[in-house]
Amino acid sequence: MKEFPDITSKLLTAKKEKGMSFADIGKAVGRDEVWIASVIYRQASADSEEANKILSTLGLGTELADHLTEPPLKGSLEPQIPTDPLIYRLYEIMQVYGMPVKSVVHEKFGDGIMSAIDFTFKVEKVEDPKGDRVKMIMEGKFLPYKKW
Repeated sequence: MKEFPDITSKLLTAKKEKGMSFADIGKAVGRDEVWIASVIYRQASADSEEANKILSTLGLGTELADHLTEPPLKGSLEPQIPTDPLIYRLYEIMQVYGMPVKSVVHEKFGDGIMSAIDFTFKVEKVEDPKGDRVKMIMEGKFLPYKKW
């Protein structure tokens, strides 16, 4: 299993001790819960104000703020197939539906990609009597390939 940076461990420990969710922290900072989790797992960077709000919400000192404002080394998964069941299912979804989704995107938009930079990812809980469902909404800017 991949080791997380020390800052991530400190933040997750403080989050647990405070009994807070990513949504709670997001409300305090004025950002989405997935983005907050991305900062904590060092997959996104915060500005100084956001970093200080995250830290103060978690009861931590501002001496850690610089760590949260540094551009991170992105890509938290190991190069092999992930073994965590939830992450594996996301991988499996892309294995099964990746080409069909790619084809539909190309039909609707043309030759290009969806940005992972100009991008949002929402997670919603959908209550269902047969068992609650997970709703994930990915939205990214379409970037057409340049012709020259």
